[in-house]
Amino acid sequence: MKLAERMQRIGTETAFEVLARARALEAQGRNIIHLEIGEPDFATPAHIVEAAKQALDQGWTHYGPALGYPELREAVAAYVSRTRLIPADPRNVAIVPGGKPIIFFPMLALLDPGDEVIYPNPGFPIYESMIQYLRAVPVAMPLIEERGFSLDLDWLRDHLSDKTRMLILNSPQNPTGGVIPEEQIRAIAELVRDRDLMVLSDEIYSRIWYDQPPFSIASVPGMSEKTILLDGFSKTYAMTGWRIGYGVMPEWLIEAVGKLMVNSNSCTASFTQRAGLAALEGPQDDVDRMVAEFRRRRDAFCDGLNRLPGVRCARPGGAFYAFANVRGAGRDSRDLAERLLQQAGVACLSGTAFGAWGEGYLRLSYASSYENLMEALDRIAACL
Repeated sequence: MKLAERMQRIGTETAFEVLARARALEAQGRNIIHLEIGEPDFATPAHIVEAAKQALDQGWTHYGPALGYPELREAVAAYVSRTRLIPADPRNVAIVPGGKPIIFFPMLALLDPGDEVIYPNPGFPIYESMIQYLRAVPVAMPLIEERGFSLDLDWLRDHLSDKTRMLILNSPQNPTGGVIPEEQIRAIAELVRDRDLMVLSDEIYSRIWYDQPPFSIASVPGMSEKTILLDGFSKTYAMTGWRIGYGVMPEWLIEAVGKLMVNSNSCTASFTQRAGLAALEGPQDDVDRMVAEFRRRRDAFCDGLNRLPGVRCARPGGAFYAFANVRGAGRDSRDLAERLLQQAGVACLSGTAFGAWGEGYLRLSYASSYENLMEALDRIAACL
């Protein structure tokens, strides 16, 4: 028996591969500083954990509705309406196990073989993986350092075609930390509003920003009915292992996502939905403190990277990644990332893990303690 041909078209996420190799080195007694995985190093806020404990005690351990419990869908709709200034309705909300289903399910529902999808490169690798898996055509949109890792509107205008069925935006962005300025978002909306396509707006880092707040394309008049808004709890509330996210999209697409949920997951775990409700409706102090600490780390870590020979790194506007230009170090980024892991005990990712336009860069997550980051700088300096 052999695997189906389609499995040759599906990719993976390098961060988990590097994490596994780093853990193997730790098992051999090596000390490894983990800057590879994209998850906050903070504990889930106590009131969220307590809500989950109470939910377990109260019997929230059974099947729930495929698209989520009504009270959580209502809370998400209210939150999105307030933060994106759009009239979101609970009927537009799907509660799913993590953020990735809001990439995969809408793509499954919308894309036929040969349809074109424009996506950011460097960008989250699951975008391209799913496009390839569905036999759609990936059209890589280069994000250039000189533009603050934002996109080129002229490039986008030239590459929109009659076959374009989806445009993927991610702001704040993984891996660069770039934030697309509001004026560019509005210009993008003008380019796509009258086209037969959907925008997948990945806003999973929407609460983690430092200078200018991110602006959602769903907030532009006429765009909420053309936008699939992806957000969730993993990054904002340090809930990566809870596996709970949500999508906000037109009701006709919600119906299709509900069918795919029934055929795959049945539903999102009931007690985690109670935790999600507590996250949205409870105090936000822990989020504010976490972002403030990320800012402190960003400033110190990026400044330290800029003092290293052959390295330069702009301060990102959001998320918790430093996307460092290492072209001056004299090695390709994949080789340098491997040397840092094996020789310096610093686990990070080659920019090529996020697409061809990531060559010459390393992604280093500063979702690690300040002390670890300072030690990592010393180790990188010695290796260089």
